[in-house]
Amino acid sequence: MNTIRFEEVSKRFPGLEHPALCPTSLSIEAGSFVTVLGSSGSGKTTLLKLINRLHQPDSGKIWVHGEDISQAAATCLRRKIGYVIQHIGLFQHLTIAQNIAIVPEILKWPKVKIALRVDELLELVGLEPGQYRERYPRQLSGGQQQRVGLARALAGDPGILLMDEPFGALDALIREKLQDELLAIQHRLKKTVVFVTHDVQEALKLGDQAIIMHQGRVQQFDTPLHILANPANEFVSRLLSAEDPYRRFALVQAGALASPIPGGMAHQAHDGIPVIRDAQTLNDALKALLQAPGDYILVENAERSILGRLTLDALKQQARRYAPHQAEREDRALC
Repeated sequence: MNTIRFEEVSKRFPGLEHPALCPTSLSIEAGSFVTVLGSSGSGKTTLLKLINRLHQPDSGKIWVHGEDISQAAATCLRRKIGYVIQHIGLFQHLTIAQNIAIVPEILKWPKVKIALRVDELLELVGLEPGQYRERYPRQLSGGQQQRVGLARALAGDPGILLMDEPFGALDALIREKLQDELLAIQHRLKKTVVFVTHDVQEALKLGDQAIIMHQGRVQQFDTPLHILANPANEFVSRLLSAEDPYRRFALVQAGALASPIPGGMAHQAHDGIPVIRDAQTLNDALKALLQAPGDYILVENAERSILGRLTLDALKQQARRYAPHQAEREDRALC
C-alpha cells in the first residue's frame, strides 16, 4: 500500500537556476524508511516539505493515505504527520512533558491519556519519565533535546514521520547512538519515515530505500544495496564513492546479505559461532568472521531471533560486485 505518492510534482523558486524539484513521480510504501540524499540545493528538503504542505507544488498532485493533500486543510494534514528538524524547535518556556503533549492537547485527548502517552514516549526515546518530565529544554543536552523532539513528533501517533537532517548538529558518537535507537524505534513502530540527510553513511545505514537527488531531479530510488551495486549514473557513483568496497561495507547492513541456514545445519548447535545484529554493517560482519572458528557467522534481529548466516564467501562475492564499472555513465539530462 502506498502511503505517499507523487504524480508529476514540480516546484521552482524565483531566482534559482534550476527547479527545486523537476516533475517527479514516486511512491513510498507504508511502513518503509526512506532516506533522501543529495548535495546542497538538490531538492531533498523541498521534496520533504511538499508532503506536509510547507511548500505548495507548482504542478502535479501529492497523495497521502489515498487523499489528494491539496484538498485537505493544511493544519489537519500536519496533525497526522510528525515533523522533526535539525534545530529541534522545542518551546523553551514549556516543560518536556508540555512540549510532548502539544499535539495530543490540540486533538483534545483526555488528560490521563496524554500523561500516559508522554511517559510512554519518554521511555521509548530512552529518557526516564520521572527524571525528565518536569525539566525544561535548557536543562538538557543537545542529544537529549533531539530525543524529546522525536517524542513530540510521535505524540499524536502519526502514520508518517518526516525528518529533516535531525542529527546534523550532533557530534559523531551521539549521532551514531541516536541512529541506532531510531532504527530500533522504527522496527517497533513501523512508521512511514522520510528522512533527509546530506550524510552518505547515515542515508544508507538507516534507509530501507534511498532517494538520490541532484539539481531537482531524482537520480535513483532503490534499496541501498542495489544502488551501491548498480549506481544509475556517474553522479550517484561519485556521491556514494561507489568504487570503494571498504566504504560500501561500512554502509550496508549485514541483514541484507544473510542467507537461510542450510537444512542440514538448521538443528545443529552453533556454540562459539559469533552472532551479530542484522542492523550492523558488513564491516562488523567481516571483523566477526575473522574471529569465527569456521567460515560463517549468525545474524539475528532485534528480538534475538536468528535470521540466517553470513559467510566469508558471501562477502568476497559482494566485494567483487563492487569492482569499478567499465561502462561510462552519463548524468541524466536536466529538466
